[in-house]
Amino acid sequence: MTDMNTKPRRPGRPPKTPRADDFDTRQTLIRCGVEVLTEQGFMATGIDGILKRVGVPKGSFYHYFASKEVFGLEVLASYAGYFAKRLDRWLLDETLTPLERLVGFVQESKANMARHQYRRGCLVGNLGQEVSVLPDGFRNALEAIFLDWQRRLCTCFDAARQAGELPDHADCAELAAYFWIGWEGAVLRTRLVQSDAPLNTFIAGFLRGLPR
Repeated sequence: MTDMNTKPRRPGRPPKTPRADDFDTRQTLIRCGVEVLTEQGFMATGIDGILKRVGVPKGSFYHYFASKEVFGLEVLASYAGYFAKRLDRWLLDETLTPLERLVGFVQESKANMARHQYRRGCLVGNLGQEVSVLPDGFRNALEAIFLDWQRRLCTCFDAARQAGELPDHADCAELAAYFWIGWEGAVLRTRLVQSDAPLNTFIAGFLRGLPR
């Protein structure tokens, strides 16, 4: 697979008037990038495969993105936005108790991974595994996303404490950090064995280990 050149290329001459399909084409490339990067690493991803999947000419890529790094960061931001909305849909659902919300998120994640035959994992986790060879901008972006996820889950654990599901002395911030560290490992192992058993083991152990 041909690697994308990480150096910016001179963009083609811009159209005299904005094209109505510019935004759609850009978003299509980003969506395809999300699909590909949830299955494989950033460094192994080439432009040719992505462009072939979406039917966009190779020369058009640099009209929308100055470099592979810019594209990767845009894909990462798009995934982070999607995932944050998904977390909020579960973690802010007041029809469930706070801990039921977390379990619901896990159950949906299990179903999603099974639906894609365990080929797709967490895009953030995938990139985190190769951070030592990624451009510098990715490190801060990835850490910021993890901290955002921790904040959202911490809010849910705060609600669990107020509801009596967790004791007053529970360190909600620490529990949230612990969850996401373990979660990424469980997702990785689930893809490896192509079974949701690691996710079941993780969430059962996490819930058993909550302070009483």
